Amino acid sequence: MESIVAHSAGFTHIRIIIGMVIGLGVARLLNGLARFVQHPGQEPIYSVHIGWSLFMLLAVVHFWWFEFALGRIEVWSFESYLFIIAFSALYFFVAAVLYPDKMGEYASYKEYFLERKAWIYSLLALLFVFDIIDSRLKGMAHIHDLGLPYLVRQVLMIVLILAGIRISRHAYHVALVTLVLLTQIWLIASSFGILR
Repeated sequence: MESIVAHSAGFTHIRIIIGMVIGLGVARLLNGLARFVQHPGQEPIYSVHIGWSLFMLLAVVHFWWFEFALGRIEVWSFESYLFIIAFSALYFFVAAVLYPDKMGEYASYKEYFLERKAWIYSLLALLFVFDIIDSRLKGMAHIHDLGLPYLVRQVLMIVLILAGIRISRHAYHVALVTLVLLTQIWLIASSFGILR
C-alpha cells in the first residue's frame, strides 16, 4: 500500500485538517478569555494563567501562519502527516487544559493552574519540542533560514518551562511567561513577517 502522496493534493488536505483543529483551539482560548469579561467577579484573573493564555493565542495564530512553509515539502509520508496532525492537536489540548470544561473543584484559576502546573508546563515544553521537529520536517534550508537564535530560544524555553514544574515562586512564573511572550513576539517579528 502506498504511504506517500503528491505535493499539491497532500498539502491541501493537510491544511484543511490543520485549520479545523487549530480553529477549535482558538475558539477554546477565546471562550475561556471571554469568561473573565462575562463573569469578572466570579472568576478572578491569575496573571500567570492569563499570560499563558495570551501566549497560546499568539502561538496558535503563529502556528497557522508558519505552517504555510509545509508547501515546501515535495512528498508527504503518512508519518509526516500524522506528526502535523498531532502537532495541531497538541495546541488544542494545551488550550483545553488551560480552560477546563468545569472548574467546580477549584476556587480560582490560580488554584487550578498551580494544581495542574506539571501538566500545563509539560505540554508547553512539548510544543517547543514539536516545533523543532516541525522545522526540521520543512528541510534544512528552513532551519538555516531560522538561524541559531531560533534553536537557542527553543531549547532555552524547554529548559525554563520544565524547571517551572519544580519552582514554586510566583515571581519565577511571571518572569517565565513574560519572557516566553516577548521571545514569541520577537520570533514573529524577526522571522515570519513575510509569508515565504
